[in-house]
Amino acid sequence: MEITGITARQLQWWDEQGVVKPEREGHRRKYSMNHLTEVAVICELRRKGFSLQGVRKVMRFLGREFGKGLAEIVSHDSEYHLLTDGTHLYLETSAQQIVDILKNSSQPIMGICLSDAVRQVRAEVVSRKANTSVISPVSRRRAKNAS
Repeated sequence: MEITGITARQLQWWDEQGVVKPEREGHRRKYSMNHLTEVAVICELRRKGFSLQGVRKVMRFLGREFGKGLAEIVSHDSEYHLLTDGTHLYLETSAQQIVDILKNSSQPIMGICLSDAVRQVRAEVVSRKANTSVISPVSRRRAKNAS
């Protein structure tokens, strides 16, 4: 939740609405790297004014295009850009393709860099792992008593 900046209730609601479908362990929801990536992309789309219906459309489109999760597809050196004019969705990887779409469009185009969303989630996860040291309870007590 802290990684994406949304509340537990928002995640629960998205799960209930079928926007993001996390794994289940009893009543607990478990979010994988791919789920976190999807949530980050959804948050970015919502910030840019997409309705929940529009978000669902985008996520279905990405599911068809990729066949796998975003986190699995986007490598460190790839660039994926999602563009839309409100009617059509485009998934492009080259600057020239993006320029061509912008030139030929009769409507304003909104874009989101999917690769940036994936990189931000990965960086945040790595940062949190680095800041979370594994210390035994005995070592923790010793360090506390020493100070």
